[in-house]
Amino acid sequence: MDVAGVRFDEEGVRLAVALGIGLLLGAERERRKGEGPARGAAGIRTFALVALAGGIAMAIGGGVVLAVALGFVALAVLAAYILGDRTDPGLTTEVAVIVTFLLGALAQQEPQLAAGIAVVVAILLAAREQLHRLVSRALTEQEVHDALLFAGAALVILPLAPNERIGPYGVFNPFAIWRLVVIVMAIGGAGYAAVRLLGARVGLPLSGLAAGFVSSSATIAAMGARARETPALRTPAVAAAVLSTVATVVQMVIVVGATDRRTLEQLWPAMAFAGVAAVGYGAIFALRALRDAAADAHEPGGRAFDLKTAVLFASTVTAVLFVSAALGDWLGNRGVLLSAAVAGFADTHAAAIAVAGLAAGGRVDPADAVVPILAAFTTNSVTKMVLSAASGGRRFAAEVWPGVIVTAALAWAGWALS
Repeated sequence: MDVAGVRFDEEGVRLAVALGIGLLLGAERERRKGEGPARGAAGIRTFALVALAGGIAMAIGGGVVLAVALGFVALAVLAAYILGDRTDPGLTTEVAVIVTFLLGALAQQEPQLAAGIAVVVAILLAAREQLHRLVSRALTEQEVHDALLFAGAALVILPLAPNERIGPYGVFNPFAIWRLVVIVMAIGGAGYAAVRLLGARVGLPLSGLAAGFVSSSATIAAMGARARETPALRTPAVAAAVLSTVATVVQMVIVVGATDRRTLEQLWPAMAFAGVAAVGYGAIFALRALRDAAADAHEPGGRAFDLKTAVLFASTVTAVLFVSAALGDWLGNRGVLLSAAVAGFADTHAAAIAVAGLAAGGRVDPADAVVPILAAFTTNSVTKMVLSAASGGRRFAAEVWPGVIVTAALAWAGWALS
């Protein structure tokens, strides 16, 4: 059936999605509606009708009709709130009615998105006790403050930061710089959560290994801040920092292999040696952490992350990028080795991809591409050493540096012996 150029089955499906959203949210609210004169004003039928109203308003009239219908729904919700039994001063049901109306309207344009949001809303409504318990009992006031700070940094400041290159050599990108800050904050928060859930002996090393796939340098900076703030956690923090370099090696193999398999065939002995070194040194501190009962006995306090450390990391990387760009401008294209080494201070994987790309294009022999890649790997290790000292202090750096140095040295040894 075709009415005014619109297929009925398409409209029917979208309205069915709206009805399903209303039934889903209404079923959850019906359970909390209660009975008798004090029962809630909105249950499964009300939610279903409100969702359908939103869908129909959007289908027949677009934005104007939708706005008028939303006004009527808002007035009805306000009247129910004023006239109802207000033994429960909350506004959850009233807000949920309006959200349901809007989701019904959204289902006419993006049914999959509307359905997904409806599921999230239903979970939030159903998890009332759990969420209240989490915020009031499980989380400390400082943890809630840190969560809000991270949300502001990631969801407010980051989207508003200009995503354009400014200044000399175009290395200053406010969006990219603040994204680094958010990454370090996220890694620090993940490590903190791991300590809360699994204990420091297990949680920190595992979180360090996982976070290394996001950024090993950022992980080292975050773990250094954790060790400086809580000296009792220094051993598991060192294990986390060193194990993050395992992720660097794994990623190196993946990105080089994806770019040019012939280069990987030349590089893999070096990466195998480096991987063994990183795993071995990290395992030493991981085992020490497992035997350190005092680490688990220590309740994680303080901050989930250190904003100053995050800003310091972003500033350091930006400075390295600036120096790298200046040296590249001065050196020009005189050598792949120097260019890769300079680029490696900021990002070893980007430098490795660039060199492997030259090999894939026939501009560099795969065997000759290994040395520039290892040079980038080595200079990136220098960056990690600087960050470990700046964030974690002398004692933390003294335990991280040997692992980083041995990993880089064995990478060169693997190349020399291959």
